[in-house]
Parts: sequence; C-alpha cells; structure tokens
Amino acid sequence: MAFSITVPASTANLGPGFDSIGLALNRYLHLEVEQASKWSFICSSPGLENIGTDNLVTKAATFASKEWGKVLPPCQVVMKNDIPLSKGFGSSAAAIVAGIELAASVCGQFASKAEKARLASLWEGHPDNVAASIYGGLVIGTHSEESTEILHVEAPNIDLVALIPSKTLATKKARAVLPDMLSYKEAVQASSVANVLAAALVKQDWELVGKMMLADRFHQPYRQQLIPHLPDVCAYAQADEDAYGAALSGAGPIILCLVKEGKGEAFASRLHKQFPACRAEVMRPAVQGSAVSIAQA
Repeated sequence: MAFSITVPASTANLGPGFDSIGLALNRYLHLEVEQASKWSFICSSPGLENIGTDNLVTKAATFASKEWGKVLPPCQVVMKNDIPLSKGFGSSAAAIVAGIELAASVCGQFASKAEKARLASLWEGHPDNVAASIYGGLVIGTHSEESTEILHVEAPNIDLVALIPSKTLATKKARAVLPDMLSYKEAVQASSVANVLAAALVKQDWELVGKMMLADRFHQPYRQQLIPHLPDVCAYAQADEDAYGAALSGAGPIILCLVKEGKGEAFASRLHKQFPACRAEVMRPAVQGSAVSIAQA
C-alpha cells in the first residue's frame, strides 16, 4: 500500500496561551509512504538530508502502534519539508503527527482527530502545536496524563508575517530560562490575560488579541534575553496601522505578527526594512489539518 501524508506547520502560545493555544500554518511536511522490507528515509530538504531511520516520525509511529496493540511494518518514506527547523513553527510536532498518521494507515487503525491529539500530546507533553497540526485552524487545549481536551476553531481570515532570524533556538534552551514557579498573584494575572486572549481569539476581536499578546506573563518576559529584538518588534507591530500585534512563535526565535487580511505583503516590506537582519515572510493560517491520501493503483 502506498499513500501520502501532509501535515501543516503550527505556531503556539500567541503570547500568553502558553502550551495551550495553537494555530496551523500554511507550511507543510509531506511524506510519500510505501510498505517495504526495511525502513528507509529519503529527504533532500535542508537540514534533513541525513535523517536516517531513528527519527521522530518512526518513534511516534512506533509509540502509536504499541498503544493500539499493533505491529508496525517497515516502510520506505520519501520526505519533503518546508517547515523551518528549530525556529518555532512546530517542526517536531509535525513529525510526531506524521508518525501517528503513518502508523494508523499502515496498521489499518481508525483513529479520530481527538484520539490522534491525545496520543500526540502524551508524546509531546502539551497539545498546542500537535493539535493545531491535526485539526488545522485554531486550537485551545489542555492536557494531563488523565485526559486531553481540545476546542477547535475555524482558521481566522488574517495575514501572518513571520520575522525569521538566521539562527535557530532549541526548545530545551528556551525552556531553561523559565522560572520554576510563579507567585499566586503572578499566576492569577497571567491566567487572566490568557483567558481574555482565548475569548478574543474565538470572537475574532483582533485589537484585543494584540493587546493580550503583549501582556503575556508566562514566558516572553523571560525568553527575551534569548531574542533581544523581541520587545522592539512587538512595539513596532503594535504601532503599525495594519498589524494587530506580535509574539514569539512557540519558543522562538521566529516572531509572528498578526496582520489585517490583504495587508501582509506591505507590512512585511516595512518590517524587513526596520529589522534587516531577519527575513520577513507572509503566511496564512492553514484551514485543514493533517491528511492522508491513498495512492491510486
């Protein structure tokens, strides 16, 4: 059996929605899969030329198949990736989702989006990126060892502009700068901002979304030591008439700006002139999540 898997990139947090809010993006991981006598991966995309067979796709596929009590047969996988690696666009989450989709297909296992999100969250530890890649559009979720709950919202009609530096940033390093705990007062303030962000996203009150992105207390104040231009970019986006606001994409270093529909190109040009050391790229939310297509015989 031969089939293809397509998984969208994702951005997480949108400021205060830490480890909870995710948005699918129109950059993709593509896999062409066929059962074979042994595992093999072929990829010419930058950074993945020597991927080997011990990778996140096979690890997630093995994990999922074991959860289902199935035996995972080896496959030949031809991979194409246009999601930036280690930049904050959920490249690891996309690989995890691709692995779960692969396992479901080759093992003949039906799995709902909710079940896939549960398995992916168990592997990843939080639902934001993986759920966005599975459902498409916007997701708001919570995860524990006992349960995973996902609220799915259709993709918003906005433009996105990513300010992309040349450097990468490992998520482990970005998490290392976070505090071990917040005071009760700080936690109340941080969670109230996140609550308003979630409500504003659902209502598509983009002016309020922008304000709440800037008011994050969970992670951006600590991570800006790793991304020194973050406050300047956020202030620039907040002041621009075509932008609603900006925030770190996931752990960074990409900074994602939310922009009025149809204004992305013009804003990206202005943003690049202001921050010439980075690339400014226009994107859109991805409407559809992960998908599997069976090859025609």
